[in-house]
Amino acid sequence: MALWVKICGLRSAADVAAAVAAGADAVGFVFAPSVRRVTPAEARAACEALPAGVLRLAVMRHPEPAEWEVVAAGFGPDGLQTDWQDYVGLSLATGMGRLPVYRDDAPPPAGVALPSPLLFEGRDSGTGRPANWALATELAARTRLVLAGGLDADTVAEAVRRVRPWGVDVSSGVESAPGVKDRGRINAFIEAARMAATE
Repeated sequence: MALWVKICGLRSAADVAAAVAAGADAVGFVFAPSVRRVTPAEARAACEALPAGVLRLAVMRHPEPAEWEVVAAGFGPDGLQTDWQDYVGLSLATGMGRLPVYRDDAPPPAGVALPSPLLFEGRDSGTGRPANWALATELAARTRLVLAGGLDADTVAEAVRRVRPWGVDVSSGVESAPGVKDRGRINAFIEAARMAATE
């Protein structure tokens, strides 16, 4: 199976089109405080031409139930990405996907069953700081791990070779400025990631 790739922090239909053209499997929209934050209506409009098979993920952090309900109703995502403990108290529709986030300052304990898939990254999302690759490698041997944090076209190949993740997720690493996605960088990232995965 080909490496799963998510392009996160998209803000417009042009961003979505660039991600789809490059071969992304999923697109993420940020509803937490960030320069990439969008409204549910903006995310829905950006996905109007999204082809079937490409997942739309709402990306949140510690949302209140009411916040999630507004996003779920106004955007209608295929899944919710948020810190693993956040799902308690949230009402997700039947069939709604989950991408629980674990961070290298509070990784899952050894010996416990892990969700599949899960996203592993550094302490702060969207900052371009890499996760702990050694710990990520251990987790990738136990579940379908999506690696995030500090990845770009120059680093993703080495990350894929070392960690052997099921998937990768990128946001700031494919931008020309904070919050501004770059089509060329998206293409280069996905090409480098998928090439490394076949080695």
